[in-house]
Amino acid sequence: MSSAMMSVTSLNTKIKSLLEATFMHILVEGEVASVTYHTSGHVYFSIKDDQSSIKCVMFKSNAAKLKFRLEEGLHIVVEGSVGVYTPRGEYQFYAVHIEPYGQGALALAYEQLKEKLKEKGYFDPLHKKAIPSHIQRIALVTAKESAALYDMLKIIEKRWPLVDVFIVDTLVQGEQAPFQIQRSLRYADSLGVDVVVVGRGGGSTEDLWCFNDEKVADAIFEMKTPVVSAVGHEVDVMISDFVADLRAPTPSAAMEMILPDRQEILFMLDDYAQRYKEVLARQLEQKSRTLKHIEEIFVRSSPLKYLNESQENFKRLGNEFQRAITYRIERFGMQLPDIQKHFLQTMRFNFKQFEQECFNIQKQFELKNPALSYKKGWVQLSSHGQIMELSELHIDQKFNLEDTEWKIEAVCLDRKKFFSE
Repeated sequence: MSSAMMSVTSLNTKIKSLLEATFMHILVEGEVASVTYHTSGHVYFSIKDDQSSIKCVMFKSNAAKLKFRLEEGLHIVVEGSVGVYTPRGEYQFYAVHIEPYGQGALALAYEQLKEKLKEKGYFDPLHKKAIPSHIQRIALVTAKESAALYDMLKIIEKRWPLVDVFIVDTLVQGEQAPFQIQRSLRYADSLGVDVVVVGRGGGSTEDLWCFNDEKVADAIFEMKTPVVSAVGHEVDVMISDFVADLRAPTPSAAMEMILPDRQEILFMLDDYAQRYKEVLARQLEQKSRTLKHIEEIFVRSSPLKYLNESQENFKRLGNEFQRAITYRIERFGMQLPDIQKHFLQTMRFNFKQFEQECFNIQKQFELKNPALSYKKGWVQLSSHGQIMELSELHIDQKFNLEDTEWKIEAVCLDRKKFFSE
């Protein structure tokens, strides 16, 4: 047996040392064949060319710095080193940095996020909220000590100082900026303002990158208050510009776009005042002419004359009414004895008829009185409330005997007919 024999572990260990010492900090170019974003934050993927492939892993600390998302078919350049997993004798490429092949990572990340949010409807005009015409309260979400805030406040003071301004301080650059901007936007949405302006001044693509973050886009889209995105210079177009209800090329331009110019308002008010004076003067002149005409008619018509005539007519009608009433009373007084005589005759006749009817009713009552209809020794026979004849009784049948004073319950013990038919 050869003296050079070694264990599997020793072999794998030597291979590990050889590979890791030989392939350190190298660049590998290929196409993403498969990719898995693990819940731990690690990214597992493989890259390939026409003839072979290699497994790769990017751990959480490096994956968090990745500006774009790995997708199958994407052509990339991976920086890292080769490592060996000794227990299984498997090797893979440990990636520390990834760039898209032929284009910048930020540019690719920008296009990927833009396409994703477009599919979700974030850019749809139907979701855009109108900016109010008359703004009384405004929230500025930006860095408290920034030049952008100073420029916006200067334009506000110049154009429309009557507006109430709420300054929401936030980071606008760096890794923590997206989270802070998201939180600041949600706070601004709770202030009850008419519009929220979010932005910062110019800078490099990396400086402005926080406004291309998905968390900021989500916050803007979910807000109930209209949002103006004012980031960088006119040539800078951020994801926040697409999601916001209005895009302004600069922070200063945002104030000029949404706030009225007080000088224009003053000129407009002066113009309105002058027009109002002219209209009022014309109306006063017209009303004066109308009033003068009415006064002339009033004088010619002499309302006192109409009043006297009305009083005379009223007096005449009163006299006629008095004569008519007197005539009716006298006429009725002459007819009263005849009416009284006829009334008494009618009452006497009706009373006699009523008396006769009462007498007839009394007679009928006496004739129909059950107490008078029974002869001595005769009673009424009934069973179960039904009046019956003796011939209808049966042996052992219960029945009632009653006259005008007594009622007896009896049982038929025998029945006999006195005369045969």
